[in-house]
Amino acid sequence: MDLVLIGVGGFFGAIARYMVDGWVSGSTRIGAFPLGTFVINLSGAFALGFLFALALEKAAIDPRIRGPVMIGFLGAYTTFSTLMLESWRLAEDGSWGLALLNIGLSGVLGMCAVFAGLTVGRAIA
Repeated sequence: MDLVLIGVGGFFGAIARYMVDGWVSGSTRIGAFPLGTFVINLSGAFALGFLFALALEKAAIDPRIRGPVMIGFLGAYTTFSTLMLESWRLAEDGSWGLALLNIGLSGVLGMCAVFAGLTVGRAIA
């Protein structure tokens, strides 16, 4: 049953990823920079940090929903493989600066997002 629930979480995470990417990409233009993937990775990092603090450090989330939400939903929502592919394509097109900016900002700001999520999650009673 756990696998089915994780799969259901992944189903909804993939849909959320598609919708957020479409919304961000459709409403904001920053040249060739893949802003939709960037926003998804940062918001996913924040959410995972936040939920980790609540679920594992504060035991404030039912253990039965950890897998479906943290593994299923967020695993499908975040997009590391897409980040790498988009960065590679930027580099292939000669936009090495944008490729490195995408990887660097995603890494550094992703760590900041996890820290922020953990901090907020830990602050909640």
